[in-house]
Amino acid sequence: MKKSKKIKIKPLTKRNFAPFGDLIRASGKPDMIINDGRCGRFNDLAKLEFLGDDARPALSIFRSKACCPPFKLELMERHPLGSQSFIPLGPDPFIVIVAPDDGGVPGPPEAFMTKSMQGVNYHANAWHGVLTALVHDAEFLVVDRLGPGRNLQEHMFEEPFIISI
Repeated sequence: MKKSKKIKIKPLTKRNFAPFGDLIRASGKPDMIINDGRCGRFNDLAKLEFLGDDARPALSIFRSKACCPPFKLELMERHPLGSQSFIPLGPDPFIVIVAPDDGGVPGPPEAFMTKSMQGVNYHANAWHGVLTALVHDAEFLVVDRLGPGRNLQEHMFEEPFIISI
């Protein structure tokens, strides 16, 4: 039996996540003030992609069970026809796992921990792990693609990775 490969969880930053997608967070000053001066708008925070004929955006809520590190990473997925955004509906951080493409399969995975109220947008075709709430079960606002075509590819690792803090 081979030994599992270990992956340390790192802080999530705009720079280290850029190859895989966009960091979503309302921080700093708003881009504009609207609604008679009562609302700050943080504009265009992610590159949303809905590729293919008859594709459309979908707005959903996902409920994720909490998971405590260390845990096994056995499955990654990607969506070749659209981006996928996850915005937490509560303050708890969550784990983001991504990997570069390596000839149609995930390359070496990386794991990141979000800060409170930080969300992510995975670019179309970016390999990512499953939604992983960390502290408590959590709900997420999800924006992704609906429409015809095969928009889910999954990859099971022959040997799992161990994700740890």
